[in-house]
Order: sequence, then C-alpha cells, then structure tokens
Amino acid sequence: MTPPSFHSHAKVWPRTTLSLALSLACIQASAADDPRELPLTLINADATSTPYKEKPYAVTAIEGKELQARRQDNLAETLRSTPGVSVYSSGGPNDYNIMIRGVGSLYQMSMDDSSVGMSLDGIDLSTRNLSLGTLDVERVEVLKGVQGTSSSASGAAGLINVITRKPTRETEGYVRAEIAEKGRFLQEGAIGGALSEQLSARIALRNSGEDSWIDNSNSGHPVSEPRDQAVRGSLLWDINESTRALLTAERNDADKRFNNLMLRPYGSAPSLDVPEGLFDDNEKSTERYSLRVEHDFDAMRLTSTTATTKTDFSGLVVYDNRLYEALYGSPSVFWNVDESVERTYSQDFNLASAAGSAIDWQAGLMASRNERSYDTPSNTFGSASAKYRDFTSNRYAAYGEATLPLTESLKLTTGLRHTWERKTYKGEYNAPGSTVTDAHRHNENYSTGRIGLTYALTPHSSIYGLVSHGHKAGGFNDYAGSPADSAAYKAANLDSLEVGFKSETQDAQFALNGALYVTRTRNDHILSYNPNTFATTALNADTRSRGAELEGLWRPQEMLTFKAAVSYIDARITTDAQAPTGAVQSGNRVPDTARWNGTLGVDYRQPLTLGNLPQAAFNARADYQYVGAREADPQNRFDLAAYEDLSLRVGLEIGGSEVYAFADNLLNQRYELYGFYSAGASGDVTYGAPARGRTVGMGYAYRF
Repeated sequence: MTPPSFHSHAKVWPRTTLSLALSLACIQASAADDPRELPLTLINADATSTPYKEKPYAVTAIEGKELQARRQDNLAETLRSTPGVSVYSSGGPNDYNIMIRGVGSLYQMSMDDSSVGMSLDGIDLSTRNLSLGTLDVERVEVLKGVQGTSSSASGAAGLINVITRKPTRETEGYVRAEIAEKGRFLQEGAIGGALSEQLSARIALRNSGEDSWIDNSNSGHPVSEPRDQAVRGSLLWDINESTRALLTAERNDADKRFNNLMLRPYGSAPSLDVPEGLFDDNEKSTERYSLRVEHDFDAMRLTSTTATTKTDFSGLVVYDNRLYEALYGSPSVFWNVDESVERTYSQDFNLASAAGSAIDWQAGLMASRNERSYDTPSNTFGSASAKYRDFTSNRYAAYGEATLPLTESLKLTTGLRHTWERKTYKGEYNAPGSTVTDAHRHNENYSTGRIGLTYALTPHSSIYGLVSHGHKAGGFNDYAGSPADSAAYKAANLDSLEVGFKSETQDAQFALNGALYVTRTRNDHILSYNPNTFATTALNADTRSRGAELEGLWRPQEMLTFKAAVSYIDARITTDAQAPTGAVQSGNRVPDTARWNGTLGVDYRQPLTLGNLPQAAFNARADYQYVGAREADPQNRFDLAAYEDLSLRVGLEIGGSEVYAFADNLLNQRYELYGFYSAGASGDVTYGAPARGRTVGMGYAYRF
C-alpha cells in the first residue's frame, strides 16, 4: 500500500439536490455502481502506509456515503451517534463539549482546550466548530485514546479526523434536496473534474435551515429560524510526477442559532417566554484557507500544510421569563451579548516513509498561533458591566511515530511528541463607576507518547496492547466574570492502558473489533458556572474511566448489511473539589457520560427490473441508538434520562436519480442535550434543552 495522496480517495456517490440537478443536467456522465466497502477496514488517513486496522488503538470510521444515508448533516450529529462519544450542547453554534470514553473536560474551559482534538484535512480546529456541516465529506474518523504522535493534531482523549473529498481527474458530482416538517430544508451539491492536463478542481455548496422546534409562548411561532450556508472550493495542481499542490478555500455561516436555556421539565410542547425575533442577529462565520504540497522522494514523502482559519461569533445568551423567575423570584427576560473573534495560523511539515519500507515511520514539526477574544460588551441593563478578554496561544511541537516488525507476526508501534505552549491573557472588567484590568502568562513544555504491540493471529485478525501518556494543557478560562476567576487552571496528565482485537473474514463479509481500557487523569478540568452570580470558576479534580466497546459488521448477502456497536463506560471523579455551586465528591460519576450506549444500523438494497428503466433499485435503511442515563453535573444532583432514537429511510433509485422518504426520531423521544442546576429563589432549579422530536420528510438525489 502506498502512502495516501490527493488521488487516492475512493469514488463515493453521495445523494444530491433537485435545484442543482437542473443546472447540471447538461453534463454528460454515467452513474457508477455504489461501492459497498467495509468502513471497518478501509481506514487510512494518516501519513504513513500502515492502515489503522494494523495499529494498536481503536478507530471508528464513518464513510461519507453512510453519513448521507444516515442524514447526519453536521459533525455534532455524527459524534452523538458514535458509541463511546458524548456531546454536550445547549444548541448554540459556539457551544460544544466532547468526551471520548468518559475522558475530556467536564465542560469546556476555553477555545484552545486540548481534551479532544479536531482535524479538518490535516488542519487543527477547535471543537467549538462541531456545528460545521458534513458537506462533501469523504470520511469522519474517531481515533480513541491519546493522539498526537502521528500527525500535527493532538488530543488527550482522542481525535476527530474529518476528511473532505478532493478533486479527481474524472468529472463527477451530485445534487440533493430535502424538505420536511417544521420548515426543515436542505439543498446541496458538488461537482469536480479536470480543468487541464495538470489542474483539477472541485466546488461544493450547501443551503439548509429549519424552524426551531422550540416555540415562542407569546406568539406560538418558532422562537427562531436557524439557517446554515457553506461553500468549499479546491484546486489541485499536478506539478509533475512527484509533486502536487492542493489549494482549498471554505466558508461556513450559521445564523439565528441560539443557546437554549429552558426550565425543566419542558412539557409536551417546549417553549420560551421571550420577545419575538430575539435571536435574529445571532451569527457565526468560519473561514478556512489552506495550501498542502506533497513531494515524493525515492524513500519518503514530504508534506507541507499551511493554513489560516478565521471565526467570528456574536449571539445572545438568554434567561426567559420562566427561568429568570425560578432563579431570582420575579419574571423578567435577561440576556448577555457574547462576542468572539478567533484567528489561527498554522504550519506543519511531515516526512513519511515510502511504501515497502522495512520500517513504517513518520516525523513532523508544527507551529501554530491562535489569537482570540471572548467579550460580553452588553446585557439587558446596558454596557456598564461590560467584560473584554483577549487571549493568545502559541504552540510548537515535534512529533514522530514508527511501526517496526519484530517478527513475521509481531509489530511494535511507538510514538513521541514534545510540545511547547505559550499563552497570554488580558482582561478588562467594568462596573458602574470603575474598571479593573488584569493580565497573566502561562508557559508549558511537556512530552506525550504511546507504545504498543500488534500480533497478527491470521492475515485478517490481530490482537494488540497499548500504553499511553497524555497531557491537557493548562490555560485561561474564557468565561471569567472578574479577575478572581481569571487565574490559569492547572494542566492535566493522564495515563491509559488499552487491549483489544481487530478481525474480519477473508471474504470481507464479517468484521469485529473490540477493546478494553482504563484511563486515570490527574487534575482533570472542571468548569463550574453559578447562574446566581454569573461567575464561572475553573477547578481541577482527578478522574478515572474504564470500560469496554465492541463494534462489528455482517453482510450475509450482497444486498444486506448489518452494523452494530456497544459501549460500556464507568467514569468517576476520584478526588474532592469545592465549587461555588456545591461540593464535588470523590466517587461521583463523570457528567454527560452514559454507562451503556449502543447502535444498530441495517442497510438493504434490492435491484429491481422496471421495464426499460436503467439500474433500478429499492433502498432501505434503519438506524437505532440507545443511550443510558447520565449525570447532568459534577455534583451528581440529577440525571438526564435514558433514551432511544430510531430513524428510517426508504428510496427508489432509477439510474442516477433517487426519490426517498425519511423519518428522524421516529419514537418521538425528546431526549435532553444537557442539564444545569442552581439554587433558585424558592428552591432547586434545573434547566437544560430538549432535542428535536419526530421529523418526517422526503428528498430527491441525483449523482453523476
């Protein structure tokens, strides 16, 4: 196997939109058969020639065609349906927290939190960008456990690796359109191909939106009408047989999305008591520009990736009349304006061994600079208590990993990374008649790494063991309400042990992977928010997570595929910590982490004979997920209930076209996305956000 290049991406036929189909009808191209590879085996996004299935750590991969079959149109939806992964969100485009196997930050501290890494085409992004859509995505990979020795991206709990489709020499593309209840719609498409003997290009676009499933209790109308737009263009230049350059530009806009803070219980018809149009000016935009250059030498490949990203966010955080009354004793609508500007510049150089080398290795150097602000310039009462916070983060790292054959069946994989971090913070806090400023610096140098063995039982099955050491850098709380909350929180260190197996049959009709693991974290990060004082405090406490996971695929016949996974996680806080909102006790469960989580997907495709109609087929897919109860906060004061999610999709395909119907959350379970607790004016107060209920719709797709 050769190291992956820009042309090594398998051609996958995604589904498409009617509106773009009309504009592309003049293109002469034939539809190819839908490839049906096993996503458990075709995994190889790093720079080396060894596929992930031969490495000593667990990876869950979701191919682009499966993302579209599941109709998971953003990364948060994809991760929420992945066993072992927890996603905390109150619904806003800038508010996400991820935990993998019960490891992560217990609420995200800052935009440069390194608990879970995120990489988009080899470019580091903050996990605050989980609102990004899965537009024209080839594959999403969840690499579990300590990462950072095989690429510039790092994460103590794991890495979310997103790979978009690249230009090819063959003209190809798709369009897709959907319409559903509650004003939900989607239009998207992509087209790519050769421009000349040396140039290829691809462009992808998406326009989507919905009416919020939360109503305004005053008008009966949806409290907001979120809208998302995205465009990505890429240009591939084959300079010569050994050198290639890929230029990519991308922009994503999310408008009218909001943090949903709703008093529990929500009732059968969730609503907020707020003025009409309150969230109309909420907006977030993300731009990405990158240049990736590859050059092949006789014994290695050199890859240079240069990138810059820009993110602007502005939105309201609102307590409606009911929540404010529960907290403070009288009805009122209170809101804060949050504004954030983030700029990141990065450079990565990577050397990787050529195919056929006795030792599979890679090494790299990376540097990045992040400049950001997180401000609260005004609230309901004006700008007298405005807060302004500016941060910089400079990160430099040297990393490397190698896989050495010790015997014909035994391989050793070892990797090491050393990172230098330099962070600064400046704050300005206003109060009527006074202004207070403060500033801090935080520097760290640390090493992380892993060492593992893989033993091949057969050519298609192996067992492995892995020991890893990870680090989550200290830093500054983005949400500090005063200098008293602005001091740097401590770094966290973790050690983990994982053993597992990976197997598949020779005919690729059955595959099964499993793992057992335990992780201990010292000085894990806890963010404590007190809604009574609007103060946010950063704490540290030790945690321990242990568990097991199993995922498999069975294809009893060519037209039928079953894919299932189950995860068990026992994650606990192991030291006491004192938060302003209440004591965190040793033995408490890590919040937002269900003990049991499982999925089952069934995909069926039956070719049909319909007169002279070409390539007719009936398609059907069902996806089921169970998520067990989980604690809402580090103090374990209340639970978020277990839930089940069932989605269906059926379609009729003729040639390159398909008409389909779908039902999301068929069981209509309005499960909770997060939960908070506060001591209110007349007793305990809990609030959170319900997920969207049942949604039924239809769509049209065309691929060429």
